[in-house]
Order: sequence, then structure tokens, then C-alpha cells
Amino acid sequence: MITYPFLKKGATIGVTAPSSGVPVNLHDVVKQACSRLEQKGFQTICGETVWTQDKAKSALAITRAAELNAMLSDAEIDLILPPWGGELLAEILEYINFENIKNKWVLGYSDTSALLLAITLKTGIATAHGTNLVDIRGEYWDETTAMWENVLSTPSGGSVLQHSSPLYQKEWQHDNPSPCVFHLTEETRWKTTSSSTVKISGRLLGGCVDIIRHLVGTPYGDVQSFRKQHIPGEPIIWYLENCELSTTDLRRSLVQMKLAGWFDNCSGLLFGRSSANMPVENYTIEDVYLDLAEDLQIPIVYDIDCGHVPPQITFINGAFAEVEVEEGKGTVLQIFK
Repeated sequence: MITYPFLKKGATIGVTAPSSGVPVNLHDVVKQACSRLEQKGFQTICGETVWTQDKAKSALAITRAAELNAMLSDAEIDLILPPWGGELLAEILEYINFENIKNKWVLGYSDTSALLLAITLKTGIATAHGTNLVDIRGEYWDETTAMWENVLSTPSGGSVLQHSSPLYQKEWQHDNPSPCVFHLTEETRWKTTSSSTVKISGRLLGGCVDIIRHLVGTPYGDVQSFRKQHIPGEPIIWYLENCELSTTDLRRSLVQMKLAGWFDNCSGLLFGRSSANMPVENYTIEDVYLDLAEDLQIPIVYDIDCGHVPPQITFINGAFAEVEVEEGKGTVLQIFK
């Protein structure tokens, strides 16, 4: 059984930096994002870690964990939303009080995905892989990103449908600000390794491969125990995205996940667009996907709206999903059961 938080009207959002904080020259970006949320009726509370950054992290691991634990156990905070990802969230996992987590949403991606997956696997509480705080600082939100609010406001037992984006952003243009933050210029096309039509269903789990691969073999990546306790007998759909890995490093990581049993009873895999995926010799990303499809004998869908090439769909770890892809377009129906 999965426990689903619910984002109420006028919710209080806790902003903390369990990985990277924000350097002084970018503090205004955080203040602008909080202001946008407050204009929409939310309340925001920023922790001290948000405003500091040194040696690739916002603060010492114990300090980051203490602030996060305080927000996770605070019944007045409805959603935890880090400013962005980073590099060293893994350092805090051993200090998190998983048994004290109240039923609330945690939303983010990149390095944050290790926290999201660990919470769901350890507790059965659903977590949300989607936008981070600084990406919703714009004058308006594109239709794909904006769905985070609808998804998190779906009641337990309800369902929510999301569509593939019309356009995606090819590259960041920080010196050319856009009213919605992103520069959405390229036509989105979801691709598959097999037929042009794919229909799969199962429980969603996933995140950034660069990060969540480090949970394999630890108490925070115990997929088998999660299956037995929370989703016995049900298939999993893994959604994954690559931030910085070469094709061979990605392949090694996927093989490791397979050997660890993460892909047992898997109905399909979804891969986000990536600006990484650099070929090694002539081993391309398409080769990686074809090898994985051959290994697992399941559909592989790629170039979906997930990860570091925005915009992105809000995927709920633990939710039951029905994913359909046809002629380059996709839908994700998530059912909170």
C-alpha cells in the first residue's frame, strides 16, 4: 500500500537545501521563486541552508539533515521543495529520521531524486519527481511544468492525466531571460525501441541514473523489500534520466541495476531527454536502449519529458501509471491507489 500526501489550497512550502545551496549572487532567484508561489496563495518558509554554498554543498551533512528532518516532521509544512539539486545529497541519507516523516510531498529532481526514491522505498510514502524551486520563478509556467500543482493536489484514490510537451528546451540561455524561464523551441517526440505504439502499466519508480545508482546495495535502495511490503506482485515502470554519463557509463549503471534485481517484474522503462549520452567509440545511446530492450524483453520509451532537458512531467514514485505512446506523443495517467 502506498500513502499519498495531498497539497491543499494555501499550503505551506518548506524550502531547504539537502544538497546544494544558493550562492549569494543568486539569492534573488530564490526570492523571486518564493514570491511567485506566494502570489498563487502558498506560504513559503526558507531554511538557513538555502542561503549558503561551499565545497559543493550547502552545509555539513549533519546540518543539512537536521534542517530537513525538522521540516519532514513539522505538521505545518505541506511540501518540501529544494531550490535545486547538486552533488552530495548522498551524504545525508544516514542521518534522515525516516520513521518521523509526516505525510507530505517532497518535490524535485537531479540530486534530490536520491532523497525521493529513498523516502518512498523506506516508508511507502509517495514522492514527486518534477520541477525544482528555481524553475518556477517565471512570470508564468509552461503547461507541462504547471501540472506539478494539479498532480500534487490529486486526492488519494483519484487520478491525473499528463501529456507529452509540445516543445522542449534545447539549451539554457541564462543571459537571455524568458518569461517562463525555459526557451521551448524544439518539437517534442517520444521514441520507442520497438513499434511506434506502446502501452504499459505498473508502479512508477525512478530518478536521475547518475544519483540513484549509488543507492544500489544500500538500505536506501532496497527495492525488493519495498515490493514485498507495499506493492506485492505488481510490475514496476522505471523512469530514468541521464545528467552527465557517457553511453558506456550509463550502460554499466543499468547493468548494475539489473543485476541488483531492480528491473525484475518491470513492464517498461522510460528515459528522459539528455544532453549527455556521449557515444564511446561508436556505441550510441540508441545502442544502449536496444541492448536493454533485448536484455529485459520489454518496451523502452526514450526522449520523454523528464530530467535536465525541460520541461518535465511530474512523476509520482509509488503511483500506479498507465503510459501510452503513439506517433511521437505520449500520455501518463497516474492513479493514486
